[in-house]
Formats: sequence, C-alpha cells, structure tokens
Amino acid sequence: MPNNKHIIRVVELFAGVGGFRIGLEGASDAYQTIWNNQWEPSTLHQDASLVYRARFGSDGHSNKDINLVPTTDIPDHDLLVGGFPCQDYSVAATLSRSGGIEGKKGVLWWQIYRILNEKEQQRPQYIFFENVDRLINSPASQRGRDFAIILASLADLGYIVEWRVINAADYGMPQRRRRTYIVGYRKESVVAKKVEEIEDWVLYDGVLAQAFPFEPKNTSVSTFDINGPIQEVSAHFNAGKKNSPFGDAGIMIDRHVYSVDAIPAYTGVSQMLGDILVDEDFVPENFYISEEELPKWRYEKGAKKINRVSKEGFQYVFSEGGMAFPDYLDKPSRTMITGEGGSAPSRFKHVVQTPSGRYRRLVPIELERLNMFPDNHTYHPDVTDGRRAFLMGNALVCGIVEQIGKSLFRFIYDEEPVSSRPIHTQRDARPFLNLDLFATLEQGNYIVNSPRKTYKLDLTKRLLIGYVKSDNQEYFLHQEPTKIYYTGKTRAFPSTIALNKLYYFMPYIKGRGVRDLYLIRIARIGNKAEIHSEANDKEPRLVFELEYLESLSDYIPTHLNINHTYTDTFLGKIIKNEADHQTYRHL
Repeated sequence: MPNNKHIIRVVELFAGVGGFRIGLEGASDAYQTIWNNQWEPSTLHQDASLVYRARFGSDGHSNKDINLVPTTDIPDHDLLVGGFPCQDYSVAATLSRSGGIEGKKGVLWWQIYRILNEKEQQRPQYIFFENVDRLINSPASQRGRDFAIILASLADLGYIVEWRVINAADYGMPQRRRRTYIVGYRKESVVAKKVEEIEDWVLYDGVLAQAFPFEPKNTSVSTFDINGPIQEVSAHFNAGKKNSPFGDAGIMIDRHVYSVDAIPAYTGVSQMLGDILVDEDFVPENFYISEEELPKWRYEKGAKKINRVSKEGFQYVFSEGGMAFPDYLDKPSRTMITGEGGSAPSRFKHVVQTPSGRYRRLVPIELERLNMFPDNHTYHPDVTDGRRAFLMGNALVCGIVEQIGKSLFRFIYDEEPVSSRPIHTQRDARPFLNLDLFATLEQGNYIVNSPRKTYKLDLTKRLLIGYVKSDNQEYFLHQEPTKIYYTGKTRAFPSTIALNKLYYFMPYIKGRGVRDLYLIRIARIGNKAEIHSEANDKEPRLVFELEYLESLSDYIPTHLNINHTYTDTFLGKIIKNEADHQTYRHL
C-alpha cells in the first residue's frame, strides 16, 4: 500500500461514473473519496450509479436525489468536487433557448451552494467544479449573468475562485472537449495565502496556470466588480450588453474580477482519434455501417438547405454546413455528446474508416479512451452499449482533472504528488453488486490493445539508459502508459549526467538489453517509500516520471557505462543500433 502521509478527503457530487475520482486518484494517493452522490432524475435504471458502485464499491455512495439529501448526511471533507449538470447550457441546444442557471438543471447549482452554506465553519477548504464552456457567456439574454451569480455566491461564502476554459485537445488529449474548470480556496487556506498579485496568479503562478500554461491575449484584459445582493446580480449584471465580460482565464477575490482570454501553450506528446482506435478484429459486426445505410450517413454529414415552417406559420430555410466523413484520424476527435450511441444515422456521431475500407461507429472502449477513462470502465452486464455512450457523452476528461489535481496538491503541500493509481489503470472488475457480476465475461473481450500517441522522435535528444533491478523487472516488462523509475541512492548517481538535458529514458533489462522508449516528463527528488511503504526505504533518490512512447522491434544488447548502471547517450545512437541489429538478424 502507498504511504499516505497526506490525506485530502473528497466529496464528489453529480459523480456520473467517477471521472473526478479517477483523475484525482491518478494525481495523488492523498485524494480519498469518502462520499459521493449520483442520481439521474426521471430514470428508473440508474446506469451511472451501477457502474460507479461496480468500480469503486458501495461504501459512501448515495444514489438519491441531491435535493433530498440533508447536509448532515454528507461527511465533513477537505475538497468538494462535481460536474454540476449543464444541460441547460449544453452545445446540443441553441444558446438563445437555454434556460441558464434558472433552467430545470441549472437550479442544481443551488444544491452546491446549500451544502457549502450549511456546512458553515466546516465547509471544505477547497472546491473544484466543471461545466460547459458557455457557462461564462450564459444566458443569451444577459451574457455572463450565470457565472457572475456563481462567483458572487462563492465570494459571499469566503472563497477565492479562479477559472479556466480548457480545450483538452490543446494539451495533447485525444478529444476537442472545451469545458470551464472552477477551483476555489477558502481565504484562510494554505493556497489562498499564496495569492499575491492577482494578474501574476492568473497568468503564471496560480494552480490552473501551472497545470495548463498559456499566453494571454493582451487586448482582452477585463477588470470589474460584481456588486449587490445575488438578486440584484441576477436582475442587472451586464444587462443590455452583447458580450460577456468574463475571459477564458480569471480570478475573483472579494467579488473583484480579473480575467483575460488565453492562448494555450503546449509542446508535448499528443493523441489523435486514430491513436485510440482498437484493431478491426475487436469490433463487433453491428458497429459497421452497411452499404445500404451508407448513403443515409453521407446525407446526415453533408451540407444541406431545407425549407421549414415555424410553429407560428412562418417559412424559413434551415441550412447547415458539411462535416468530415469519415472523421479525420490524424486530428483529435470532435466533441462527444450523449447521443453518440445507437446505429441510426446521425450528423453528430463519429464514423471512422478502417484499414480494410469499411466504415464503422466507435465502440464503447474508444469512447472511454476519448475521455481518458480506463478501458472498459463503463462495462456492466446491465448497461447497454448505447447507455455506455450516453455516460461518456456526459463525462469529463480525466486527464484534465489529473493535472489540476497534481497542481493543487503541490500548492497545498509544497511537494511532488505521487500516485499508485494512474488514470489508465484497468480497474478491477470487483463484483460489489452480486457475486457473479463479471463471471461470464471473457478476458479477451474485456481488455484489448493499447492506445497509441502522436509524436516525432528527435534523434538529437539525450537518452538515459537505466538498469532495472531483478525485483522490478516485471513492472518494466509491461508497456503501460506511465511509469515511475527510482534511481539508486542519490549519492551513487553519477554527477556526470546533466539532468536538465535528459529527454528520453530506456530501461535496461539484464540479459536482454533495451527495448522500450519513454519520455521523461518529470525528474525530481523522492524515495521508494512514496509507493512501497512496506520497504521503509526513505533514502533520497532521483525519480523519473515516465510516459511510454514505443518499443523497438526486439531487445538491443548494450553495455552500461557508468558504474555498470547508467548510460548517457543520444536517441539516434540506439535507433542506429536497432537498424544494424535488424540487418544482422536477417543475414
């Protein structure tokens, strides 16, 4: 078990199938979800709740309308999280018809407010919410009013709040999913006390800026105060103006707002739609589009102009532009919506062309990968493929939550976070609901081939080859997306290696050589007790947090130079050695 010297107690509202939980647990073992609530109104079959309990257990799980849950039933906690329902602002409906915060689902914001308010001095030190990107512009009749109400409410409860509108694809993730992320800190909290210049906090120093760096659009700076009681804010904020005063990034302290529009700054590894697809052989036949149905799909995806008559009897022309058909495999996917499931032709569903030339819809495991969930996370014998698609259309991108969770941890503890539960980890199919829940599931249908990534190798970058001890070889023989490599004790690590120049890493397996190539994401000081507490090894070591890129076709024998433990070289040399090795093997 990991060594949890820090604990951040989490309560998850509107939990869905656990996206916040997966992201936070992937960020640090300190995040421990002690209570969660998931309730889908007007639905007899509670699919999300079934999946959540199957994956995480029933302890602390509430499948009850949050309006009916007394605050006294919710345990005290350090961090309140939730993607509060956003159908009224959804991109699936035109903005002019959205009900905004006064709509049927928008009123659920007040349940968050109710819980925070009634917790009084026991309210959490930190809050972390997600909503659609147009929240900062809603409603159409009074741009920005809804967000102003939320910020003013949180200010009155004693929170400093920062926000960012983030498109996951701008930071290397496989889906163009643009959402508003809100993080808040009680004024007396550790993080709040670190806020000095609000402009610097938003642009460089803050939790969100550290997690997702950006460059500001200097002409978009906006500063103002949100004045008056909440009722007055609701009635008069920004009334009569065409544009919202809120930018993509900002902070609010004591109802004073500073915001700016953001240009993402990212140069790392990326995933595209084609990278997350499974092999054709894994795709059930019912996901393929027949020759007879193909013209219907082309029509739905194509440009069109249609004469229509309104309810009032007025004639008008409805028009829409064409969409890519099939979807581009060398770009991040379009935003997934709840209507992704089912075989009926649709403009919004994703369609890809296979190497054999056939067209098909995306299978549930691919939809999960677009949101960076573990493979088959939503699998449940009582949940249909169509409902699995619906659940992913409602979900958030776990990778965004993970990075914000890591950043928040660093600000709270001034340490690097460590997790034994990376977001890609296949969760155990534990039969919490009944003893034979997954008994009939064949292993081959449960875990399939791994997603890929899009990148360009730089042969001029430095590569560190590191010896893997026998008790850790099994760990490095499996090509998982992320790994942690602990060097020997720091006093034994050679001073001739320039850490700031290292870029790639390859583990050396005794008797075999090197095969797997990783990107070094972070190099830091740590110790093995972070993960392996039973070893009680707290000697300082260099720690490399690694991201798997690819494997050579076979192991390449090589010699370790520095104390027979490390080799500092260039990637190009190893690639050349592989080519020479392959030539020799085929002679």
